[in-house]
Amino acid sequence: MTQPSAAARHLPGQPHQLPRHRHAMQHHQGQHIQWQWHNGVATVTLARPERKNPLTFDSYAELRDLFRALVYADDVHAVVLTGAGGNFCSGGDVHDIIGPLTQLDMPGLLAFTRMTGDVIKAMRACPQPILAAIDGVCAGAGALLALGSDLRLGTARSSVHFLFNKVGLAGCDMGACALLPRVIGQGRAAELLFFGRGLKGEEAERWGFYNKLCEPDTLQDDAMQWAQRLVAGPTFANGVTKKMLHQEWNMGVDEAIEAEAQAQALCMMTNDFHRAYHAFVAKQTPVFGGD
Repeated sequence: MTQPSAAARHLPGQPHQLPRHRHAMQHHQGQHIQWQWHNGVATVTLARPERKNPLTFDSYAELRDLFRALVYADDVHAVVLTGAGGNFCSGGDVHDIIGPLTQLDMPGLLAFTRMTGDVIKAMRACPQPILAAIDGVCAGAGALLALGSDLRLGTARSSVHFLFNKVGLAGCDMGACALLPRVIGQGRAAELLFFGRGLKGEEAERWGFYNKLCEPDTLQDDAMQWAQRLVAGPTFANGVTKKMLHQEWNMGVDEAIEAEAQAQALCMMTNDFHRAYHAFVAKQTPVFGGD
């Protein structure tokens, strides 16, 4: 098979060469969440600080649609997900969501739980690595938003709560029973989901929930530094890494090795792979272009 020429490939910074299904999102406007874009990093902020940033029906739906749209975003290569006012997210709004749910019938309840689960599906399906920057309260559905991210930075004063059993519900919400054991282990996940106890920052780092603990006043800067490192890397290959990390949960070892062989062969066709080789030969640091 003949390798496509550089002119036939996607070249960043040349919109006229982009396939029609791709689009830029740097000028996107959030309605129920805040959106900022800088140098390839999108920052998504849950911004109801007076209530510790709870989710509503509208913000759930907006997050779902936003992460779905990121699949086609040409100018976003990493996402920082955070909360305003010293807290991450207190979960579903008691007045705007929990109260109305008590009035719904089974079809209505199932439509809601499927919609909230679709948020996590969309987060896992978008190719950009998602980095959650977590301070203060991170509870209920907020804990699932953190869990659905690829990387998590926290603070010592933060507290993660999987609160579902505290309100008479099962811990199996928005993928918790699939995701949490894979991050911290089966026994520890069972403890949190059965008892609903808080996981403080230092313990969360020891258990592997957090990749790193930061000071509250440097958390956002630290998250942006990590995000910019991702943007500076081979972003096409980063997307492949994320996809394989997700897909291989459901594969046997032999199937996973074959899938990785195919994925890596694809990455070897990219310009970034060739850039890295020529930079190594020249004893230079490669400058990746994401193609």
